[in-house]
Amino acid sequence: MSKMCVVVEHLAVEHAGTFRPALEASGYVVTPVPAAAIGDANDLAQAADLLLVMGGPIGVHDASEYPYLDAEIELIRSRLRQGRPVLGICFGCQLMAAALGAEVYPGTAGVELGWGPLGLTEHGRQHAIAHLAGHPVLHWHGDTFDLPERATLLASTDRYRNQAFSFGHHGLALQFHVETDAAQLEQWFVTFASDIRAQGKDKLSTLRADTVRFADDLKQRNARFVGEWIAGLGKH
Repeated sequence: MSKMCVVVEHLAVEHAGTFRPALEASGYVVTPVPAAAIGDANDLAQAADLLLVMGGPIGVHDASEYPYLDAEIELIRSRLRQGRPVLGICFGCQLMAAALGAEVYPGTAGVELGWGPLGLTEHGRQHAIAHLAGHPVLHWHGDTFDLPERATLLASTDRYRNQAFSFGHHGLALQFHVETDAAQLEQWFVTFASDIRAQGKDKLSTLRADTVRFADDLKQRNARFVGEWIAGLGKH
């Protein structure tokens, strides 16, 4: 029998990407839901076997302008309290940290934008995330967060310590992107052109060149990571 994964999207170009085939291979039906419609889709999202919360160019503290963020944080908090699986990516990671009571704030080391490696903790080396080690992933964030209480740190970079954490066996938050491929990123390069230009005139060409070098291998690593993490959910 198939399972359901609800994907919360804050922006159409930040979708499940290469998560979709990896999830479908594990028996999931992937159902996208716009974040702005999360109130109407709350019952569906609560009932889903997995909630996948994607990235976006807004912040946790923007709820006065985007009031559905409060409902989204409450949804994540509710699922985590019930032991129901949640996977958060980039902004989704920050929303998970907020749902668990941690502070989210602008990073003092500036914007982390580009392909770069992860440093895994001892817990990270024993986790499914280990499939991502030794290979660059895509970093694209300005905010960071404190590690929530009872969460386990899995990965760091030289610039920001808190890059991935687990919460029990059912919650996983990744500050970086592993779901992107070259076609998806070309849409990002247009959508976030101002962010890229702010990093210097050569940033776009560097991003494109690194995407050619790293994206295909990351897709394979992501499939192994997702498969192992999903398999682990069935054991708890």
